[in-house]
Amino acid sequence: MSKKDHFIDLLVHDLAGPISIISTSTNSLLVKEQKYGPLTSRQRQTLERILRNTNKAQALLAEMVEIYRSEEGLFHCSNFLITDALNDAILDAVDVLNPTLSAKLAFIKKDDSFYRTLRENGISVECTGKYCQDPFYSDQKKVQQVLRNLISNALKYRKERVTISITGDSDLIIHVRDDGPGIPEEEIKNIFIRFGTLKGKAKEETKMPGFGFGMSCVNILIDVMGGEINVESKEGGGTCFIVRVPSLHLFSEKEALQ
Repeated sequence: MSKKDHFIDLLVHDLAGPISIISTSTNSLLVKEQKYGPLTSRQRQTLERILRNTNKAQALLAEMVEIYRSEEGLFHCSNFLITDALNDAILDAVDVLNPTLSAKLAFIKKDDSFYRTLRENGISVECTGKYCQDPFYSDQKKVQQVLRNLISNALKYRKERVTISITGDSDLIIHVRDDGPGIPEEEIKNIFIRFGTLKGKAKEETKMPGFGFGMSCVNILIDVMGGEINVESKEGGGTCFIVRVPSLHLFSEKEALQ
């Protein structure tokens, strides 16, 4: 086993377990006051902060493992509904930045109510085209991770609104737009550099500075899936990420014909 494989084993087995226990235990203290006793306001705030950062650590760990799988050419493809992947990605992204909203969304079963609650909190979702009804064939974890990172990034930088659009009849097309400070033209190339971060106004206005890892992950995942990503942004005018992801089923059909 290589040093890299040993490192991934460490991440999965030695870190994932303890982080999961911290998350579950903290959440239990927050929601089961009858069992564990009432919390003061300061105790609740501290536990909520622990839970937010634990969830962030879980997301980062999942991203690192998925990037490793991608770089090794590992795919687990299946047919899945994009709306299911999108809803889970939204919950994951919101969970880190707004746990109260995430808890509310988790108990909503119907899509209409789910999306209405999102709109009330400045997040608009529009789904048109083939894949709103028909399943999409790809690696669901990779697609969901792309969605989660794009949405999380938009939520961090927005002033008030985030708009998510899913469309496409052959390739899957994703638009994620925010009304944040925008990205200066000379800095756009830096957002896909691993551990690179923005400077100036965009950095000052973010709600939760990251590690500069998420968007580099998106770039790698889209590349290994044979897609592409483009950015439309200007300083002071918000940012829109446009992603194209081909169905891997189409690639399988082409290979079978050759």
